[in-house]
Amino acid sequence: MTTAFARVPELMASHVLLAMAALALGIAISLPLAVAAARHPRLGRVVLGAASLIQTIPSLALLALFYPVLLALRGVLGDWLPALGFLPALLALTLYAILPVLRNATTALTTLDPALREATDGVGMTARQKLWLVEAPLAAPVVMAGIRTAAVWTIGAATLSTTVGQPSLGDLIFAGLQTQNWALVLAGCIGAAALAMGVDLILALAEGGIRTRKRGRVWAGLGALVAIIAAAALALAPAAGGKTVVVGAKGFSEQFILARLIGQRLEAAGYRVEYREGLGSAVAFGALAGGDVDVYVDYSGTLWTNQMKRSDVPSRAAIVAGVGDWVRAEHKVGMLGSLGFENAYAFAMRGDDARRRGITTLSDLAAQGPQMDLATDVEFLERPEWRAVRDAYGLRFRSMRPYQPTFMYRALASGRADVIPAFSSDGRIAADKLVVLDDPKGAIPGYDAILMVAPSRVADERFLSALRPLIGKIPVSAMREANLMVDRDTDKKSPDAAARWLAAKVGL
Repeated sequence: MTTAFARVPELMASHVLLAMAALALGIAISLPLAVAAARHPRLGRVVLGAASLIQTIPSLALLALFYPVLLALRGVLGDWLPALGFLPALLALTLYAILPVLRNATTALTTLDPALREATDGVGMTARQKLWLVEAPLAAPVVMAGIRTAAVWTIGAATLSTTVGQPSLGDLIFAGLQTQNWALVLAGCIGAAALAMGVDLILALAEGGIRTRKRGRVWAGLGALVAIIAAAALALAPAAGGKTVVVGAKGFSEQFILARLIGQRLEAAGYRVEYREGLGSAVAFGALAGGDVDVYVDYSGTLWTNQMKRSDVPSRAAIVAGVGDWVRAEHKVGMLGSLGFENAYAFAMRGDDARRRGITTLSDLAAQGPQMDLATDVEFLERPEWRAVRDAYGLRFRSMRPYQPTFMYRALASGRADVIPAFSSDGRIAADKLVVLDDPKGAIPGYDAILMVAPSRVADERFLSALRPLIGKIPVSAMREANLMVDRDTDKKSPDAAARWLAAKVGL
């Protein structure tokens, strides 16, 4: 528990800066729009409708959509435009912050007593004078209520910024859910809730000052908020000495372990390491090619099918070589080589159930599939590998439900699912006594774990020297043991501890 909460301060600092920047930008956009909407009812209906429409888009989807948009703009405007991390998260959260401020401000301005406007016209006030001297002070308490709502929403939604590579308290939540480390989940949730409540109380102080016209309370509230932001910025100031590198990882236990293994070696070489974990497959590779991530581990079959759009299934060695040539030629990405093990999709069933049904191959599975339930990870059903194996065997199921990988295994163990696309390096296959079904048609490609570096690191010999000892060093048996350390229910280890064990196990 202590270890989980030890990560909260740094992640909370990132969370504060992101959420407050989005809130400030949202306010800056909303208030002028509210004034215009109050003056022009037709415009008001349009902008409020657009803001409401944006609010209906799931926040996770909106965050994900900004990444390809920024990546496309980066190709036009240049590499200076970040496509991963702070910017896409900021833009998405800003859109979410607009509606409550815009709606409250518009309502406050349009419902003011008409007699007040007549009085201001009678004394000859200009439109600007009416706004600043009469309308704004009267509307301010209602506007502040909208800002408080926007602040709480924005702080909550910022936990999802982990998916686009922006550090936040969501890092703890996502990692904890994946590894079933409930201390991490609790630390992330408590941190986010405390931050939201604290900011709301500070804004409530300022709102009360506005209502009672006590400037001291207003300045006290604003001062406290500025102090929090300044403290967060100071906490994230770059450490003196050492060069920062970014290690990427997708959202499952093996990736967390390998990222920490890479990070530990780079730290020993004198680098300062940051982690971008919980990335989707397409986002992770795009981040590497764009220089937002310096190094990460991917899988040859993933790049072969998803990025290269290849449907043929040659040997594992041919896939690795083909991927290496392609990433170098098309994206100037460097591939150092395979780590020594494969993590392939492997359809698995409970051992007793497979024996009872007489299922040993995917062909057998296809015959009984319509009476069975499939649980998958959140990506699998959208991947070309699924379409290839589905079409090769004519696979059909009674139901197909996506889960986070850990909960996919839980669904199988509990009987809510009959079959899953497991991962061949997962220690839970043996621990849960699962049976892996044969693929006689060779529809599933090889998935060697390959270490790749960003274009800016291809010629960095110091960087590469720290990582080359990993190549060909990790057998699948050791990787399975390390994965099981993180995934098992009892005597659970952190990814960092599992990475240190793995390094010692393979002699690094």
